[in-house]
Amino acid sequence: MGKSDMDDETFFEDLAQPAPTEPRAPARLKSRVYSALMRRAAEGGRLRSLTATKEAGSTLCVFEEFCQVLPLGARFDALNFCRACHGRIVGENMDRAPIFWKGCPYADFHRH
Repeated sequence: MGKSDMDDETFFEDLAQPAPTEPRAPARLKSRVYSALMRRAAEGGRLRSLTATKEAGSTLCVFEEFCQVLPLGARFDALNFCRACHGRIVGENMDRAPIFWKGCPYADFHRH
């Protein structure tokens, strides 16, 4: 086997290797960035109501679903419920936070 044959063999072996995956941002960082964006959005005025969010096709988390059915009035319908949720605190401070709620962005960050 000549030198060029070996180079071709090595070239094709390297080509067959799976592509290296791009490094991903840690879930804690994603959680902190999301929290900062939500705080900034709330500073600009009222957030979209839970009803409007759900009608637009977004999934509400368990806590938001619960708050939506309570007779709390319009004042509470557009609050940033994530600010009061322990999922946010755990998501921002743990590497693999044990959050499993459907519709929770912090759970999504830690799931991937």
